[in-house]
Formats: sequence, C-alpha cells, structure tokens
Amino acid sequence: MPTAAEPRAAARLSPDFHRLWLASAAGQLGTALGTGALPLVAILVVHASDLRVSLMAALSGIASAVIALPLGPFIEFHRKRAVMVWTDLIACAALASIPVAGWLGVLTYTQLCVVATLRTLCAIAFNAANGAYVKWLVPEPLRVRANSRLETMFWTVSTVGAPVGGALISMFGATITIVIDAIGYLLSALGLRGIRTPEPPPVRDRSDRHRLADIRSGWTYIFAHPALCRLFWNAVLFGGSLLLTGPLVALLMLRELGFAPWQYGLALGLPAVGGLLGSLCAPRLVARHGARTILLTFGALRTCWLGLFLAAGPGTLGMITITTADTLLLFCAGVFNPVFTTFRMNATPDNHMARVGTAWSISSKCAQPAFIALGGLLATTTTLHTAIACAALTLLASSLLLPWRETVDG
Repeated sequence: MPTAAEPRAAARLSPDFHRLWLASAAGQLGTALGTGALPLVAILVVHASDLRVSLMAALSGIASAVIALPLGPFIEFHRKRAVMVWTDLIACAALASIPVAGWLGVLTYTQLCVVATLRTLCAIAFNAANGAYVKWLVPEPLRVRANSRLETMFWTVSTVGAPVGGALISMFGATITIVIDAIGYLLSALGLRGIRTPEPPPVRDRSDRHRLADIRSGWTYIFAHPALCRLFWNAVLFGGSLLLTGPLVALLMLRELGFAPWQYGLALGLPAVGGLLGSLCAPRLVARHGARTILLTFGALRTCWLGLFLAAGPGTLGMITITTADTLLLFCAGVFNPVFTTFRMNATPDNHMARVGTAWSISSKCAQPAFIALGGLLATTTTLHTAIACAALTLLASSLLLPWRETVDG
C-alpha cells in the first residue's frame, strides 16, 4: 500500500481507488434508480395498507440495526474487501428474490420486510468496511480528495437516479428498478473483485477482550474522543431533524401550498445539484482555508436554511424559495460531508474503524424513526408550520454541538 510519506504516492489517487469508485458508483446508481420501489411494490402488488408500508420502512431500519450490533467486531477482524463483496452479493440475491417471487405469484408482505431489512443490514456492514478500506487504500494527504470524489459520485447518482427511476417505474412498473438495483449490487461486487492491491491480514489482537466489550467498543471510542463525541451528537440531531421534515415538507407542498406532484418531485431533485457542487468545492476550500475552518463553517451553515421553507407561499415564488433553500442546505452539506468523513477516518485508529463506523450507522438507524414519529406527533398536536419551525430551530441548535473548542485537524 502507498504511504503518506511518499510524495509521488500523494500526487494522485491510485488506479485501485478508481476501481473502488467505479464499483461504488454501480451500486449507488442501482440504489438511486430503485429509490421508493419497495414501498410501491408493497402498495401495488401485495396491496399493503398505508400503516404496513410505513411500518416496513421503520421496522426494517430498527431490525437491521439490532442485527448489526455484533457485526462491528466481525468486520474489524476480517478482510474489508471480502466483507464488501459478500454484502453486495447478499443484497443482490435478496432484491432478485422479489421479481422471482412476483413472477411465481408467491410474493408476500413478509418477504418485502425481510428484503428491506437485509438490504439495510448490508448497507450498514458495507459502509463500515468501506470506511476502513478507503483509509487503508488512500494516503492521508489524499483523503479529502478521495472522500470528495465519493461524495460527488453520491450526489451525481442521486441527481439523475431518482427522476430516471421514476420514469422507468411509470413505463415498466416498480419491479424493473428492483432488477436494476440487484444488477447494480452485482456489478459493484465484480468491480471490487477487480482491485489488485492485496489487502493485508486484519489485526487479530483480541487478548483480554469480551464479546460485549467488542460490541460496545465503537461507542466507547467515540464517547472517549472529545471532538468525535460532539460530532456524533451533532450528526444524530442534524440527521434526525432533517429526516423529520421529509413527510412534513411533502404535506406542506402538496396539501397546503397546492403544488402538483411533478413540482414536488422537481423541488426534491434539483437541489441535489447543490450537493454535487459542494462536494466538488470541498478539496479546494480545505486547501485554502484548512480542514477545521471548513468543517466548522459549513457544519454551521448547513443548519441555516430550513426556516426559509416557512416563508414559501403558493405559486412560482414559493417553488423558487423552497428549491433555493434546499439547494443551499445541500451545497453546505456537500462541502461538510467529505471533510467530516476524512476527520473521522484520521481520528480513528485502524483497529477501530469498522466498529466506529458500525456504531455510527446503528445509532442513526435507531434515531431516525424516533425523529420521524416525533415530527408526525408535533404536526398532529400543533400545526404543520409549528412542527417544521421546531425542526428548523433544532437544526440551528445542532451547530452548538460542533467541536468549536476541540482540535479537528486530525
């Protein structure tokens, strides 16, 4: 593996990183094209009720998080690329079972719940292994650039994937995008298999360790690290508050402001360009101003825009207001995310990377349904505008949890 001390190695990202990037692009493009396909199949094919569709999303997230608890130590002490390949293949097989069962006429709601849980579980395991693998593969001076390229790829496929997937669903039905999603996971696994640099055996120093200590060691490390601990709680509060507003913004635009469904889709899709531009700008901003300044500045700026949604009215001006606010939010997030990912990577020792990544993902998966339920409860007991205002204030408050006094330059 190239080392950070070698100037030439630090000059450009390796061919193996680009193979990893292409593999990730294939998997994420399939996922973007298949966004929303499972709920549609639940509604149109197995005729699940609105409550059961909502429960499928919430319970699959919680169930996968619970199942993932022992995965952190397992991933830590196994080769990361092998874990990533196997999670891709399992997700591929799970998704492929849906059109097969549908063709045989035996597709059930229970199967959809199992597939949703397996898919989320595989995503948790893949991301934990991927973070550790990228850290091993990329020298430290290039990590902001590498994470920026991965973030750029995410925003690119998000921008094109949802509208193209929607068009495919309208022409061929939801099953076609599930097939494409499965193929994307298969292509990702094949791409990862093409990486040529041999991965060294994982560290297996587990003396005086207990299973429970291994499971909780990711959280133990996070909470013992002052800057990571603050960033962890910032991420939980920011991510939960933002997800809380998803259903509320849909109600605001479609019910109260009277926008057409296509306008709502446009307002969701266009702002992803902001995330794409932000991720492209991140390496230059870090080179010019330093990682600490960019992390704190854009970590705070991304919390400032949600309140503008409340100023939107019906008509073109309201559409422009919502789209602009969301674009600015995602631009700031697009700058922040690769800088944050790089800091967490540099601040975490190699023998804790997978456990910290798993702990982070599990915490998010458990917190998100609670925030979404809280948003629905607020909207029901007060008003829609009050619930969105509370979310906007909570987002602003999350910036107080950023590590303003701690060292965050890695």
